[in-house]
Amino acid sequence: MASQGQQSLWIIWFSFFIAFVLAVIALPPWLLWVRPEWPALVLIYWTIALPHRVGLLTGLAVGVALDAIEGAVFGQNAFSLMVMALLSLVLYQRLRVFNALQQAATIFLLIGINQLIGQWVQNLQGRGTQSLLFLLPALSSMLMWPLVLQILRSVRRKYHLA
Repeated sequence: MASQGQQSLWIIWFSFFIAFVLAVIALPPWLLWVRPEWPALVLIYWTIALPHRVGLLTGLAVGVALDAIEGAVFGQNAFSLMVMALLSLVLYQRLRVFNALQQAATIFLLIGINQLIGQWVQNLQGRGTQSLLFLLPALSSMLMWPLVLQILRSVRRKYHLA
């Protein structure tokens, strides 16, 4: 029988698997610009909820997996998700006491930083966009944050993850 720690790791990694599926699911081209950053949202949640279990190494692992899944430059997502994990670890005590509007604004900033790092790497390759449309996923992620928060919180409580 699996211990509580092993069970919690499986549940956390399964939530990342679902986020990966949502990140690569086929969408119409016009809708791709506003796809929320699902793996980043899940990483932020688990970093805030369980900072002693999820942190920089999780951000690195999720980022490398996302690089492989998306076919991005190796390390692009790994670096940006590690930065997000670091910022989430620094801010987790504040984020826990923020109201929904303050949390959503913070999520917009965190995902925006993630998008800026990705845009920077794409500009180095000569493939970056010249408009601010690359920030649309930050806006959609901000709008999806309350749903992600409620779903993952209920999962954490149901399985008594600590």
